Amino acid sequence: MHGGERSFACLDFVGCIAVTKLEQFLCTSEFVGEVQCQVEQVKLLDRFSTSNKSLTGTLYLTATHLLFIESSQRETWILHHHIAAVEKLPLTTSGCPLVIQCKNFRIVHFVVPRERDCHDIYNSLLQLSRTAQYDELYAFSYNPKQNSSEQVKGWQLIDLAEEYKRMGVPNANWQLSDANRDYKICETYPKELYVPRTASKPIIVGSSKFRSKGRFPVLSYYHKDKEAAICRCSQPLSGFSARCLEDEHMLQAISKANPSNRFMYVMDTRPKLNAMANRAAGKGYENEDNYSNIRFQFVGIENIHVMRSSLQKLLEVSGTKGLSVNDFLSGLENSGWLRHIKAVLDAAVFLVKAIAVESASVLVHCSDGWDRTSQVCSLGALLLDSYYRTIKGFMVLIEKDWISFGHKFSDRCCQLDGDPKEISPVFTQFLESVWNLTEQFPQGFEYNEAFLLQIHEHVHSCQFGNFLGNCQKEREELKFKEKTYSLWPFLLQEQKKYQNPLYNPDFSPELTLLEPNTVSFNFKFWRNMYHQFDRSMHPRQSVLDLIMNMSEQNKQMEKDIKELEAKIKRKNSQSDAVLVKEPLQSAPPAPMALKTSPCFKKEQPLMPVNDSVRTIEGSNTADNRYSEFMEEFSKAEPAVVSLEYGMARMTC
Repeated sequence: MHGGERSFACLDFVGCIAVTKLEQFLCTSEFVGEVQCQVEQVKLLDRFSTSNKSLTGTLYLTATHLLFIESSQRETWILHHHIAAVEKLPLTTSGCPLVIQCKNFRIVHFVVPRERDCHDIYNSLLQLSRTAQYDELYAFSYNPKQNSSEQVKGWQLIDLAEEYKRMGVPNANWQLSDANRDYKICETYPKELYVPRTASKPIIVGSSKFRSKGRFPVLSYYHKDKEAAICRCSQPLSGFSARCLEDEHMLQAISKANPSNRFMYVMDTRPKLNAMANRAAGKGYENEDNYSNIRFQFVGIENIHVMRSSLQKLLEVSGTKGLSVNDFLSGLENSGWLRHIKAVLDAAVFLVKAIAVESASVLVHCSDGWDRTSQVCSLGALLLDSYYRTIKGFMVLIEKDWISFGHKFSDRCCQLDGDPKEISPVFTQFLESVWNLTEQFPQGFEYNEAFLLQIHEHVHSCQFGNFLGNCQKEREELKFKEKTYSLWPFLLQEQKKYQNPLYNPDFSPELTLLEPNTVSFNFKFWRNMYHQFDRSMHPRQSVLDLIMNMSEQNKQMEKDIKELEAKIKRKNSQSDAVLVKEPLQSAPPAPMALKTSPCFKKEQPLMPVNDSVRTIEGSNTADNRYSEFMEEFSKAEPAVVSLEYGMARMTC
């Protein structure tokens, strides 16, 4: 193939000879398939470059990926499932521009030499990025070369029954219910649900009929010390005047399950105006006159449509080149994105104060109880419990409050070609809220932002089965655990990469309550989320990388110190053995000059190890401070032992 020539070719990959780096990679079992097309002399533009720089290379389309290999052999891989939109721009003198927007906020701008090639790539990407069925997703062809037992162990890594035991349930007030064993009461809830012991099955069934989508109040998190609970459900079907005795008894059972405080909060995460509008559709919110011992609270988080529009405005601002500071900041403000993040965290802080300060249980709901409810319940638990601020604990939190309780990942992340009005960045907002917390409490989290970004990447990649589908029932019916792999063991294998070097497990005592400050200026634009793929936008030095390097050097130096201490002990033991075994020999008195021999000089102590003042400039694995001691250890053994001045001395 020569420069500019059209080079679309379907290659039989079963019999391919792995000549190029691409072919060697694709011939592995992870990427069995075929190269569907190949175009040379394609340019990749840097959208933020002031000099309109471009990189020239070859563009490939495979069954699962778009691949661009630069002339320097640097590679850019884009999963078809990551592609959100493809746009073919008008022809220019240098070629036909093709802009690809991805769900992980990568934007690539290619210029294809010939319009016909560009048109073919455009049509291919439209078809490959729109999946009609689950079994066409990447997770069903992805093969990481694990055997079946490893695959099963991966799915067993997170055990939610063990997690509830860690919380302290079942107990005298809460029990495991089998009412939803066959998903008969609520299809979008998990099978195993924890409810108050005083809530009988008729109460559960009656309450579910009075709640949207049958999502009746159940336990999400239990605080052992306060004996208070975070519960979740959907909005009641109350309309303007309807009531349900079973639902009233269910809320009463929740309040009675807390011996510390008989009052409980009902937190409606919607703006009050939205909740009132739902009354006209026969839905709405709880009437305090019908429920005893409840305090009602609206917290005002907007719906999925507002959030989708807000994100789009944010991306328009962050993707515009050459904005002034005023234009960028005003655009950021007008998008409302950080205001929405603040609203979510404010709701979580209210929940935490109710439990930590008042020892009151809280029932959280939105409309259907799978979007804003998941955000607030999970963030509340994260602030209350330090376990969720560890790498393993964060995985458990996502499995519990997002995956098992039926957040609609398939609809919200557009896994299948469906209704675009169902798409919304609900889970992205959760991750961004957590990132803002890590910025306020840099010692309080075991994981770093790379961990959050990697999870966000795979929520949209459809490479693993964890986030596929909308609920557990759907996942079981499609046998995702048998046909796909879990993300969590792969993240744990690379755990070192995701560890926060500043993490201090003893950062806060007891059950570590975090109290974030949610004033407006504490919320930041998350550059590494929205510009992680824009090379020219990154700082020239990364603080995190510097800290990680210093941490690694500290560990190496501590290892060196231990080795030196061990050598000193061995030398001392050998010296003792010489004193015991060698007969004492008389020797003529040494001249007085020997008194000033280096052997009599007091050994200078090593400089204390102080991480706060250590620098990495010019440092290496073997620290120069220890070179004189290393030379001392390499000397020959002393040959003469004598008694002089009333003490044993080894002659140097």
